Amino acid sequence: MNELYQDITDGNLGNFLEHLEQFLQISLIGLGESKLTIGLLIWLIVSITAILILSELVRKFTVNKVLARYPLDLGTRKAIGTIIKYILISIGFFTILQNSNVDLSALGILAGAIGVGIGFGLQNITNNFISGLIILFERPIKEGDRIEVNGINGDVVKISARSTTVVTNDNITIIVPNSQFIDNPVINWSHNDRNIRFHIPVGVAYKEDPEKVRKILLEAAAENAGVLSNPPCDVLFQGYGESSIDFDLRVWTSDFINKPLVLKSQLYYDIFRRFRDAGIEIPFPQQDVHIRSGAKNMTETGH
Repeated sequence: MNELYQDITDGNLGNFLEHLEQFLQISLIGLGESKLTIGLLIWLIVSITAILILSELVRKFTVNKVLARYPLDLGTRKAIGTIIKYILISIGFFTILQNSNVDLSALGILAGAIGVGIGFGLQNITNNFISGLIILFERPIKEGDRIEVNGINGDVVKISARSTTVVTNDNITIIVPNSQFIDNPVINWSHNDRNIRFHIPVGVAYKEDPEKVRKILLEAAAENAGVLSNPPCDVLFQGYGESSIDFDLRVWTSDFINKPLVLKSQLYYDIFRRFRDAGIEIPFPQQDVHIRSGAKNMTETGH
C-alpha cells in the first residue's frame, strides 16, 4: 500500500500499475486448485452488487411497464416480478463464478455443508421462503386484505419472501412468518370482495311486539352510513331465551371491514335510543327463588 501511495505521489504511472497488479494478486485463501485473491474478491463484490441492483431494476420495469399492459392485479404482477428477480440473481451468481475461474468443485463441500445446515439450523428460514413463494403464486392473501391468523387480526401491508407485515387497528406492526399462512387456518375477510355481513344480536322483553322490534332494527340499519343497502339488511327471530326474545340483525358493509366493533357500537347506540323512545324494554336476566321451610314440615309430621 505504501508503494502504491508513493507511486501516486511521484506520478509514476508505470510503477503504480505494476504494484497495483501485485497487490491484487495477493492470495487470501485457497479454493481447490484456484485461489481467492484480493482482485478476485473485489471483482466478486462488485459483480454481485451489480447483479442485485440490475435484478431489482428489471423487477420494477417488469411490474410497472411490461405487466401493467395486461389485465393483472398489482399483487400478481409483483409475484411474477419477484420470481424473475430471483431467477436473474441465480443465473448471474453462477455466471460470475464461472467467469471468475473459481474452482466450483471446491464449492461442492461448501454446498453440502450448507445443505446440512438448511436441514437443521436453517429449516425454518427455508420453510418461510418456500411458503412466501407459494403465497405469491397461489394468492391466498394479498396486500390490502383483512386477515386473521393465530390470534392476529389486521391488514396486510407487505408480503416479502420470508415474512408478511400486518398492521392492527391499534397501528401495531406485526411481522408474521410466511409459514403461518400455509400451516394454519387463515381467515381472509376480503378474499373475494370487501362486502362483509355482520350479526348484531338483540334481545327484548317478552311483552314486546316482534314486528315492531323488527321495524326499528331495520330503520336503525338503513340510516347508518356504513351499512350497505344492497345486499339488503334483514332481521331473524332467533328464538325464546331465558329472559328475552332474541333477534339477529344482519347488515352488510364494506367500510367497516377493518373495524367491525365500531359499526356494532354505532348500531347499538342507535338501537338503544330508538328502543327507549318507543318504550321497548330491554330485559336483564331474572331468577325466581322459592324458599321451603324444612323445620315446619318436620314439626307437622311429628319428626
